Amino acid sequence: MNKLWILAQAQAQAENQEEVIFGEPLNQQETETHTIQPDNEQLDEEAPPQQQIGLHNILFFAAIALLMYFLLFRGPKKRQQEHQKMVQSVEKNDKIRPIGGIIGTVVDVKDDQITVKIDESTNTKMKIIPSAIAANLSKETK
Repeated sequence: MNKLWILAQAQAQAENQEEVIFGEPLNQQETETHTIQPDNEQLDEEAPPQQQIGLHNILFFAAIALLMYFLLFRGPKKRQQEHQKMVQSVEKNDKIRPIGGIIGTVVDVKDDQITVKIDESTNTKMKIIPSAIAANLSKETK
């Protein structure tokens, strides 16, 4: 008994794979290798059944993908289109509220800027970019 036995068991995943048991001598002079073939009946009994993807799983993932589309892409895109329509419909003498919260009356509309009168008594005017308009108060009350 001058050999140290190392037992190694590989989990057989296919029928042709082998289970190998190695024996190494303690004095490193002689090496033996033994191969044992596992019974195919035991492999079939121990292997768990494979699960198949069902139709209900595919429908579930499709519903989740559709929900994510509406939450992440469709909603913000729709709000952006509505804001763009509102900005394009701004005309002279409309009351608007920019993002900063100052309410004023539109004096002049150009492509890249809108002039807003914010104080009637001192005739104070302010220029803003069209994307800074938060609400058109004249169109909302009608």
